[in-house]
Amino acid sequence: MAVEETDFGGEESAQPGWQRWLGWIGAGIVVSILIALIAMLALSSRQRDTALEWQQRSFEVMIAVRAIEGQMAQSEATLGRAVIASDKDVARQFYDNWRRTGSMITRLQRITRNNPEQAALVRDLQALYRTRSEELEEAALRLNYDQKQNALSVYFNAGKTETLDRLKAIFREIVANEQTLLAARTGEAKGFMAQSNKLAATLSVLGLLLVVGAIGLGWTAIDAITQRRRARRTAEVEAHRAELLEGAVAERTTELRLANQRLLAEASERAHAEAQLRQIQKMEAVGQLTGGIAHDFNNMLAVVVGGLELAKRKLHDHAGDAERHLDNAMEGANRAAALTRRLLAFARAEPLLPQSVNPDTLVRGMNDLMDRTLGERIRLEVESVAHPWSIWVDRHQLENAILNLAVNARDAMDGEGKLTIRTSNVSLTADEVGESLPGDYVRVDVTDTGCGMSREVLERVFEPFFTTKPVGKGTGLGLSQIFGFVRQSGGEISIASAEGLGTTVSLYLPRHQSTEDADEHVAAPRIEATGNLPQQPMLTSRIALVVEDDARVLAATSSALEELGVKTICASSAEEAMAMLEADSAIDIIVSDVVMPGMTGPEFVARVGPLYPDVAILFVTGYADVDDAQAFGGHAVLRKPFTISALENAIEGALANAPNARRRATTVAAAE
Repeated sequence: MAVEETDFGGEESAQPGWQRWLGWIGAGIVVSILIALIAMLALSSRQRDTALEWQQRSFEVMIAVRAIEGQMAQSEATLGRAVIASDKDVARQFYDNWRRTGSMITRLQRITRNNPEQAALVRDLQALYRTRSEELEEAALRLNYDQKQNALSVYFNAGKTETLDRLKAIFREIVANEQTLLAARTGEAKGFMAQSNKLAATLSVLGLLLVVGAIGLGWTAIDAITQRRRARRTAEVEAHRAELLEGAVAERTTELRLANQRLLAEASERAHAEAQLRQIQKMEAVGQLTGGIAHDFNNMLAVVVGGLELAKRKLHDHAGDAERHLDNAMEGANRAAALTRRLLAFARAEPLLPQSVNPDTLVRGMNDLMDRTLGERIRLEVESVAHPWSIWVDRHQLENAILNLAVNARDAMDGEGKLTIRTSNVSLTADEVGESLPGDYVRVDVTDTGCGMSREVLERVFEPFFTTKPVGKGTGLGLSQIFGFVRQSGGEISIASAEGLGTTVSLYLPRHQSTEDADEHVAAPRIEATGNLPQQPMLTSRIALVVEDDARVLAATSSALEELGVKTICASSAEEAMAMLEADSAIDIIVSDVVMPGMTGPEFVARVGPLYPDVAILFVTGYADVDDAQAFGGHAVLRKPFTISALENAIEGALANAPNARRRATTVAAAE
């Protein structure tokens, strides 16, 4: 009996050992399978969520394309109503709707940036949008100048351009691409969902098997020790699974926190972009307002200046008091004219006369002028690269811009400090500075060591009539004028400043690709309201044909010409002037407005030029709807308002530069 008991005891002691190891092995296998299935389920869920997200992105793209197409159609329909009804209020609705279309295209570009093929199509769409803007805004512009027939004709022609077909083709191609992607992504999403369902079902079956196995192990347990070990083993497995779940929860929490931070950053960036857009729209609106004000103001100034000078010429001797009052009135009119030129520069309505300019040569040529302007306590330094690129700008306007920045810097330094003017060659990407186009630019930096500007001042620095100077010390149009000039020249402007650390104003002007040396290209001659030319032959033998639709300006101009001894013939339109030219071939001088009902001044000159090759051309402008000097045909330009002496010099200069000195004709284009 003792031996039997001993053997039996040995079997009992050995049996729990192999059961224990078998249990551990089984538990390890089950846990491994469970972990693998959980990982596969998580991976499948993430893949399914990604596929659904891309599917949603495709829907967003197609909806955005349809919305853009509808917004464009609505904008063009609004413009059509404005042109047909000659309603400028409806035309302004067109501008609002068309700008909204541009914002929608920008959003479409943002949501398709991860798809190179779609991003390329959206860039083509944006280019076609700009082209379509030029076609439609020409009709709106004609309507704003009350050229109803021309506006209707331009709108009708815009409806037949190939831009519409290209836009429709791009819309169809974008939608077709997204539909193809949507079909593929829908299939992927379905596949991942099916995979997730299979894994979930497998986990359910495995859980059921685990329950059955636990019940079987419970029934096959031999003693309490085996049960306790099984319970401890089960507890360890559950603890391990809990750790895995806690780790997954912590990882997901971190991902959600990072995603929330990205969303907050994107919201802040979007709010900043919207604020910049509102500022640009406000600047554009104020620019249009200043252009309209300057248009009427210049016509009034032309009459005032001409009348004052005629009155001075009629005064007898010993009329000192009256002449003094006339001088004061003339000074006020000249100051008003200077203010008007600033308004026009800000409104980008003043015609530029660009030429090829070497920026380094221009800046160094201003040293004497800078020294007289800044004073002895300002130390001026000029820095440049070895081979600066040429730029295509209005030399006179660029000099004024740099001089205005230097004067602002002098005031910021309270008359003492260091002023640095630096020119450099840079290459910009799209929208790297403001709304810059990609390409090469010449950067002109004006840096001072003055008091700097606060963030609040920087946000308003380009607003017209905004100034931090005391009353009477500034008009608030200096930086606004520079802003308008740089934008009109195809460039950008930026300001870096901090309180107590000085200010740097940077002008980015597009590089001019030309085989000619800078500063050698001769643009259309510009004749200012003051200045003298070498004496030319008397004008008493000349005959002038004056073409002007404003009766007051017509009377003032003809009176000034008659004061110079020029015989004048008046016409109120270009068509009437052409009839007079045909009737009287002895006309020497033609005086014409630029923007007139029917035919504009440049169109009139282009038509009569080949018929009358001996005619000399002179444009007189205070405001003109002309983008570059090419529209003037290389003829001389006199700014309005002008004095009689300036008019005399301008006429004589134009006659001297005419191709045939025997017969001269002068065309004076007075812009509205």
